[in-house]
Amino acid sequence: MTPGLNDAIVGLLRQADSLAQSTAAVASDWKSVIERSEQLDWLDRRDPEHIRRTLPGMKAFSELYHRSEVRGLENIPDDGPVLLVGNHSGGTLISDTFVFAAAFYEHFGPARDFHQLAHDMVFRVPGIRALVSRWGTVPASPENMAAALDRGAALLVYPGGDHETYRPSWESSTIDFDGRMGFARLALEHDIPIVPVVAIGGQETALFLGQGQRVASALRLDKTLRLKVLPPVLGPPFGPTILDLPVRVPLPAKITISVGQPLHLREKLGRNAKPEEAYEVVTTNMQRTLTRLGGERTAPVVG
Repeated sequence: MTPGLNDAIVGLLRQADSLAQSTAAVASDWKSVIERSEQLDWLDRRDPEHIRRTLPGMKAFSELYHRSEVRGLENIPDDGPVLLVGNHSGGTLISDTFVFAAAFYEHFGPARDFHQLAHDMVFRVPGIRALVSRWGTVPASPENMAAALDRGAALLVYPGGDHETYRPSWESSTIDFDGRMGFARLALEHDIPIVPVVAIGGQETALFLGQGQRVASALRLDKTLRLKVLPPVLGPPFGPTILDLPVRVPLPAKITISVGQPLHLREKLGRNAKPEEAYEVVTTNMQRTLTRLGGERTAPVVG
C-alpha cells in the first residue's frame, strides 16, 4: 500500500471516528433531555424556550402545507384559566391541533401557560412523549385538567376523542362528542368560561371510512388500550391503514379554525346549571359555526 493511500485511509478512519463520537454525544444529550423531562410533573414539562425555537417551523408547516387560517384568537381572554373546547379531526395525525397551537403561541407568546390534552397512547412512545410534552401536551385525565386550570392555564380539550377524530370523512361538518360531558361539568365546577375552537379540514387529510367500533369492542381494546375504535383509513404513502398504522402522511388539506366568543355558562344558564344543559349550549354553538365553515368550502382538500 502506498504511503499516500495509507494516509488517506487513516484520515477517513479518523473522520469516521470523530463523526461517531459527535453522534454519540448528541444522542447522549438527547437522552439526558428525555430523562430530565421524565422526572418532571406533566405540566412542568412545557418548555417556553423550546417553543420559541421551534415555532417558526411549526408556523411554516401550518401556513405552507395546510394554508391555515385561524380566526378569532382575540376572543380568548389574555390571562386566567379558560377551557378551549375543540372538535377533534384527522385521526392520530391531528393537523388542526398543530395549526391552532402554533397560532396560539404566536398570538400570546410562548410564555403563556397553555396545555393540550392527548390520548394515553401518545405518551407510551418515549421520543414522541418528550417532544409533545415540551409544547404543553399532557395526558387526558381529570387530574391534569383540574391542575392546569388551578394554575390559571388555557386548556385545550377534545371531548369527542378517538370517537370523533375517526368519524367518516363525509361527516366532516358534524360535531360528535358522543355525549361526553366531562368538559361541561369541569367548566361549571370551576366557574370558568368555555371558548369554542371549531376546525374544518382535518377530516380531509385522509379518507376515513368508519370508526370500527364493533371490531374494537370485540377485541376489547377499550379495556387494554382505552380505544373504542379500530378505523380503516386510506391515505399516502401505503393506501389502506388501520388506526393510521403502520404510517400515514396527511394530505395537504386547507385547515380553517374559528375561535368563538367565550361562553359563561352560569351567567347563561343560572347558578344551578346542569352539565346536560351546558353540553347542549356548547355543542349547538359549535355546530352552527362548523356548518358555516363547511358551507365556505368549495372542494375537499382544496378548501
